[in-house]
Amino acid sequence: MTVLADKFFLTLESPTVAEFLTLRSRVEWGDLEANLAEKSLNNSLFHVIVRHENQLVGMGRVVGDGAMYFYIQDVVVDPSYQKMGIGAALMDKIEGYLSDVTSQGSTIGLLAAQGKEAFYSRYGYIQRPSSSLGHGMCKFI
Repeated sequence: MTVLADKFFLTLESPTVAEFLTLRSRVEWGDLEANLAEKSLNNSLFHVIVRHENQLVGMGRVVGDGAMYFYIQDVVVDPSYQKMGIGAALMDKIEGYLSDVTSQGSTIGLLAAQGKEAFYSRYGYIQRPSSSLGHGMCKFI
């Protein structure tokens, strides 16, 4: 456990399903079935969370195959706690994990929310398209 500031604690653990669903709701990410959320959280490679007075206020996780492909997922901070350095603390831990487990030939991906690209650029992520990459694509079910 890492103390970020008075009553703010960062730990390398998964949020509960209920906490995850509540945080998703706070940032208006839409509804999700609890069983789907549980399976998704359980299949993650890495978790990091921040609590303030025992309440989940931020989280991030990494998913992927654990060898070549890693995807940064659900880096999210409760709107009441944004602009306090929590997102950076989450990403610092995620980057530390990725530094330990990736090797030459690994790819790390993420989908940044609109307007958050500069935040991830600080960690070396590039926007697509670029001179050598086309637009990234996704499909939401």
